[in-house]
Amino acid sequence: MRLDTLRERLRALGANPQHEARVLRLWSQALPQGSGRRALDSFMPVTLRHALPALSAELAALATLQSQHLAEDGSSRLLVQLQDGQMVESVLLPREGLCVSTQVGCAVGCVFCMTGKEGLIRQVTGGEIVAQVALARTLRPVKKVVFMGMGEPSHNLDNVMQAIELLGTQGNIAHKNLVFSTVGDERAFALLPQGRVKPALALSLHTTRADLRAQLLPKAPRISPQDLVEMGEVYARTTGYPIQYQWTLLEGINDTDEEIEGIVRLLQGKFALMNMIPYNTVDDLPYKRPSWERAAQIARQLHQRGILTKLRQSAGQDVEGGCGQLRARAAATRFPVKVVHA
Repeated sequence: MRLDTLRERLRALGANPQHEARVLRLWSQALPQGSGRRALDSFMPVTLRHALPALSAELAALATLQSQHLAEDGSSRLLVQLQDGQMVESVLLPREGLCVSTQVGCAVGCVFCMTGKEGLIRQVTGGEIVAQVALARTLRPVKKVVFMGMGEPSHNLDNVMQAIELLGTQGNIAHKNLVFSTVGDERAFALLPQGRVKPALALSLHTTRADLRAQLLPKAPRISPQDLVEMGEVYARTTGYPIQYQWTLLEGINDTDEEIEGIVRLLQGKFALMNMIPYNTVDDLPYKRPSWERAAQIARQLHQRGILTKLRQSAGQDVEGGCGQLRARAAATRFPVKVVHA
């Protein structure tokens, strides 16, 4: 269900802007539609009030929990079934965060990612994105939403921006706690600053070398790391949120002294934060994570040279937390995957 379609349905049932906001607020915050200080029978139009039970059931069916995999680090990987039977992954993160998926599959084809192996299957609608948040909120509080799950958000901009607007208003998520993650796409840089809710931006960098980036992210836009950082800097200064650069550490590939020097050249003096994330091992892929000692050494060297760096534990190591692994296992046994090309 698209969010603009949902809004149209509410208006057709007699909802004015107040009624619409209340329905969307209670749904996105996983609260019963009868919640609140004002009784439904004195506040809602009769047609809308009578339609709410069926509509609530329909919204709940947009994303249903198929399995939950708890990790020792406090994260929890959720396998979520959408209404058509396709599945995506969401991840409950420590400190009340949630990672959501924006596509079933992905067209970017990052060589170290399980999701990238199967290509793009379909877009996730704005309703399905918000439904992942509503589902997660039935399990624990969610105060931060990162668009870093399956898919490339900039390839689904309309649906993602609708979800961001709802979550940043009726969904009660602080704008800086909505994090749009992308490999870098000029459309995102153009449209995100125009939104009513401007999210924080995370850019998947992974290397400072254009040639290596083209190998690791074969279908990403051919924007050089230098140009990507400059575009990110403009967005950071516009919104007042530092850019988060994502760097998945791959042993022997992007954990070299050469890359450390490249990061210093690119990010020194920038309004930025470097997130170093040791790779989550994926079955059947040849990439490995460096030792924690090597990862810590890299982060320490960058700190010493003026680059704000956080070394992050990859969520869910003990529950096979690599992107798309749960879905891949379930898909192989439950339904055939039809791949469409972007």
